Amino acid sequence: MLPDLRQPRIRELSESELPRRHWRGDDGDGGVWLFESVEGDGEHWAIRQIEIDARRGVHLYWWRHLQDEHGFLTDQALEIWDLTEIGEAAFQAVWAAGEEPGE
Repeated sequence: MLPDLRQPRIRELSESELPRRHWRGDDGDGGVWLFESVEGDGEHWAIRQIEIDARRGVHLYWWRHLQDEHGFLTDQALEIWDLTEIGEAAFQAVWAAGEEPGE
C-alpha cells in the first residue's frame, strides 16, 4: 500500500491554532456526515470526519486514521453551502461516543 500523501498536511492543519468550524450533512440514504474543518486558502478542509451509516455504525477519520474498509477522510474541500453548521460540543460528543477505548 502506498503512503497517503495527505497525512502530513492534515496533521499540520489539525495541530494548528486555526479556528475550527463544525458541520453536518445527510447522505440521502439515512446516513449522516459530521465534519470539523479549518479554513485554508479560502476553502474549508476537513480535519476530522464522522460517518454514521444508515445502520448507525460510526466511523471516525482523522490524520491518524485516514481510511478503512468503510470510507475515508474527504480529500476535497468541503462545499459548506450543502452543509449545516453545528456546535463544537455536538461534534465532540459524537466523536467521543464513537472512539474505541484507548484511542
